[in-house]
Amino acid sequence: MSWCALDIQSPPASRDAVAAWLVSRTGRAVEEREDGVLIGVADREGAGALLDELCRSFGNSVAGSTRLLPEEDWTTRWRGSLGPRRIGRLIVTPSWAVPENAGTGLVIIDPETAFGTGEHGSTRTALTLLDRYIRPGDRVLDLGSGSGILAIAAVKLGAARAVGVDLDPDAESVARANAERNGVAAHAVFLTGQAETLTRLLGPVEIVVANILRSQNEQLLSVIRDALGAGGWAIFAGIEEAEAAGFRGALLARGFTVGDHALDGEWWGVAARAG
Repeated sequence: MSWCALDIQSPPASRDAVAAWLVSRTGRAVEEREDGVLIGVADREGAGALLDELCRSFGNSVAGSTRLLPEEDWTTRWRGSLGPRRIGRLIVTPSWAVPENAGTGLVIIDPETAFGTGEHGSTRTALTLLDRYIRPGDRVLDLGSGSGILAIAAVKLGAARAVGVDLDPDAESVARANAERNGVAAHAVFLTGQAETLTRLLGPVEIVVANILRSQNEQLLSVIRDALGAGGWAIFAGIEEAEAAGFRGALLARGFTVGDHALDGEWWGVAARAG
């Protein structure tokens, strides 16, 4: 089979969403070049239609082109760019690159139809802060859970329970399968629905982690504040470094105290305490 690369230009604010869309349609990882261009791989027969669908979905802000790749097995070659990553006490890896003697912090996640593999800076900032702030026995709420990577990592780091919430019903089944693969299904639960509704039913938690767009994080600040128990921490990711000052101001305006932050490339994450 012949394969094409999809070269996609999109505004920084929608880059995460575009990458997640490409992963969901192709089931393959997406590479982000230093100039911000997203590179996806699709079979030659469907590449043009896929690009057209992408542009219709995201409007005039997204543009792209296709180019034919040399003849080789692109169904497996793209895997060569993915391998284990150490993030604090965690090792995040695809299933075909599991290192020996990885220990209890091993999180196995393959690129699938839900966002979150540890290959994106926003996910890594969330994992970095989660590693710093979680305590044994904590209850964790993961908003925009996607593949379930953050909820799974929370349990691996000692959480007693982690609940992931996502609007995408496909994400729930992917996250549950990932929890089973990682041996944490008894402690990681995934739900589909609106965060505003579900968080009221779950009771207070010690940590909320939200790796979503800055605008969505800001819309949910009150919901997140109300979900936190006394002394709890909220971890926000999916925010570009250029947006950090504005988001910090939004946190202060809603009564949060800003704590530590993490930076990975252009992606910024922050931990904040309510009240």
